[in-house]
Amino acid sequence: MPALRGLYAITDDTLLAGRLLPAVAAALAGGCRLVQYRSKQPDAARRREEAGALVALCHHHGAQLLVNDDPVLAQAIGADGVHLGQDDMPLAEARALLGPAAIIGITCHDSLALAQVAVQGGASYVAFGRFFPSGTKPVAPPAPLDILTAAHRALAIPVVAIGGITLDNAPIALAAGADMLAVAGDLFAAPDITARARTYTDLFTGTRS
Repeated sequence: MPALRGLYAITDDTLLAGRLLPAVAAALAGGCRLVQYRSKQPDAARRREEAGALVALCHHHGAQLLVNDDPVLAQAIGADGVHLGQDDMPLAEARALLGPAAIIGITCHDSLALAQVAVQGGASYVAFGRFFPSGTKPVAPPAPLDILTAAHRALAIPVVAIGGITLDNAPIALAAGADMLAVAGDLFAAPDITARARTYTDLFTGTRS
C-alpha cells in the first residue's frame, strides 16, 4: 500500500456539481494520490454510481479512494477504505467489514486521547481540525496547531490536517506535524486544479523526520 502522505483531496457536492469526475481527474493529473468521496446527497443510487466511477478513475491513476462515513458503500464499490467520524460505524465493525488491508481514517477533532484510542483500535490514520476558517465545515470547533505536533510525536500512524487548508497556510500545518493535508475548496475551486494539486504535491518533496 502506498505511503499515506501528501495531498488528500476531499470532494464536495456543491462545489463539484456537474463536474465531479473531470475535477478529480484534474487533481489526479497534478499528483494527488488519495481522494475522499464525501457526499451528503440523499440519493443512494447516485452516490453509488459516483463512488463507483471515482474508484475506477483513481485506480487508473494509481491512486486510492476512500468513502466518507459509509463503510457499506466502500465495500460495495471496492474502495480502498473509509473515513469515519466519531458518530459513525465503530472502527472494529468497519475493519471487520472491509478487511485488514483497508485504509480506515478517524476524525479526532482536537483530541489526542481520541486519536490514541483510534490507534489502539487499528486506525490507518487520524485527522484533526479544523485549524482555519472552513467553507466545508464552517461550524466545526477550531483545533490548536500544537495538536498536530503532539500527535506526530506520540503516534505511530499518519496525521491529517483538515479544515480551511490553503496554499498560504499549508506550510504552517506541515511544520506543525501534518503528514497529509486534506483539501476541498482551495483545490477544487482553483481555476487550474491540476496546477493547484501539483503545487500542493510539491510541498511534500522534502524529507520529514
